Amino acid sequence: MDDYPLLNLFLTMLYLFLWVMWFFLLFKVVTDLFRDHSLNGWAKAGWLVLVILLPYLGVLIYLIVRGRSMQERDAKLAKDSEAAFRQYVREAANSEGSASGGTSHVGDLAKLADLRDRGAINAEEYERAKAKILA
Repeated sequence: MDDYPLLNLFLTMLYLFLWVMWFFLLFKVVTDLFRDHSLNGWAKAGWLVLVILLPYLGVLIYLIVRGRSMQERDAKLAKDSEAAFRQYVREAANSEGSASGGTSHVGDLAKLADLRDRGAINAEEYERAKAKILA
C-alpha cells in the first residue's frame, strides 16, 4: 500500500463512481429511446448509433435535446403506474371476502350500521338485515 498514495485511491474511487453514473445514464437513455412512441424507427436507430459510437458526447447531446420530453415520459409512466395500482387496490377491496365469486357485502353492512347509528332502524332490524346479507 506504500506505492499507492491516498490521493490516488480517492481519484480511483471518483473515476469508478463516474463510470457507474455514466452507465446508469446510458441505460436510462436507451430505455427512454425504446419507450418513446413519438420517434420512428430510423430516429431511434440514429440516436442509438450516436450513443454507441460517441458514448459520452452522445448521452450528453441526448440529455440536452430530449431531456424535457424524457422527464415528461417518466412522469406519465409514474402517474399511470399509480393509477393502475389504485385501480388494483380498489378492485381487490371490492372483491374481498367473496370466495364463492359473489360480490362483497362490506358496503351493505356499512350502510346498515349507518342506518342503525342514525336511528332509522333499531338493533333487532339491524341484526335481521345483517343475517340476511351474510346468508
